[in-house]
Amino acid sequence: MPKIFITNKSGHPQKFLCHGFNGNKDLVVNAHGKATIQAPDHQNSGAIIAVHDGHEGEQAEITFNGFGGNDFIDMSNIVGAGGNMTIQQQGDPRTRKGDPLFMQNLRKAWAKASPGTKNDLKGSIFTDKAGKVVRMGPIKEHPKLESFVRTFADGKTYIGVGAWNGSPGNPSDNGQSSAAHGTKNAVITYSDGDATPGDGEGHNAHRAPMEQIRMVEHFEASAAHKPEEHKGEVGIDLHNKSNKACTYFFYDNYWNGNGTAGANFDHPLKSVKLAPKASHFVPLPASFKGRVQRETIIPATWVEFQCEASNDHAAHGDISLQQGCDGAATIQGTDGAPHGSGPVGGFTKDVITHAPAAAKVKRQDGVVCLASTMGNWMAGPNEAAAQWLFKEVGQKKAYIKGGSGTDDISSKNRRFEVVFY
Repeated sequence: MPKIFITNKSGHPQKFLCHGFNGNKDLVVNAHGKATIQAPDHQNSGAIIAVHDGHEGEQAEITFNGFGGNDFIDMSNIVGAGGNMTIQQQGDPRTRKGDPLFMQNLRKAWAKASPGTKNDLKGSIFTDKAGKVVRMGPIKEHPKLESFVRTFADGKTYIGVGAWNGSPGNPSDNGQSSAAHGTKNAVITYSDGDATPGDGEGHNAHRAPMEQIRMVEHFEASAAHKPEEHKGEVGIDLHNKSNKACTYFFYDNYWNGNGTAGANFDHPLKSVKLAPKASHFVPLPASFKGRVQRETIIPATWVEFQCEASNDHAAHGDISLQQGCDGAATIQGTDGAPHGSGPVGGFTKDVITHAPAAAKVKRQDGVVCLASTMGNWMAGPNEAAAQWLFKEVGQKKAYIKGGSGTDDISSKNRRFEVVFY
């Protein structure tokens, strides 16, 4: 069963509201003290909220064992702030969320703000007698406060409401909903100073430096990567049959089990941009187990595959519409004789244009898609989308609901032909 470890690095006792954890009882952590909360063994969601002078402030939001077996953790300042707080999975600073110096950055921004800005934010920023900012009110009640906070904390914490109930939300906020890695203990650190956990790492250690981000291989199609010139190599013959250029992202799972996997939402292994009607060979390691999709957000059609199974050493794949559908796609082995004679998974028809309105959502990039049939952190399952896809595609051609009944496409030469339409 996972645990929540809370550390109070400040010099005063700190009160926390516990929603969904600790029997919903408030918790006070002594100055420089620690507390441990035992979470249920099953999927559970809740929040740990710091309280300042009777007002709710920064909150750590947690879902243990959520979609794909991963935890979903984030920090939110939507209801206010009065201190600094971060959350991460134990031992994994890559999963850290929150601005460990939020209040310091707020004070600097306030000091630089114009008289007009300060007038606009009356009733939302609270100072002591010396003019030092001690608390921030709810962002959700002050639209101009949201714009102000984004000048120093954008991408570090939830500031707006994110994607919810058909609203695309702000991309920076949506990024806070990225999955962690499996299920682990959660570490919450509170401080009036630097809320970086006491692990010796800098307060920006959780944010990948630009040189690390660029290690995600990206390339545009060229003659050097034509599929026919890479016979015998492991990977994907990728085809863009659509009428517009598109970038495709390959995600390796965080972990894999017997029929289960930890879906990766935020760290693509590589990407490739294809012009309309273009093709490209994408080399992959034999250990790859994951998916390729259009762009980096959902809803999206997933082409799921592994390059080499442990039992027969062949590649296996399928099409999944459980996280939505942004267009047709197919997968086929390349070991048939003649080439292209083997079974095909997926579909080629347009299933979005004439779908019922209840089945559609507008993605944050403005693209109209079919909603998730199984639900995720943004919304629950969309039954209208599921029923439409059962009728138009069918479970045999693509996963719509459940984990069975869909054709397993294999390729003994560890290579697939994947076509996006």
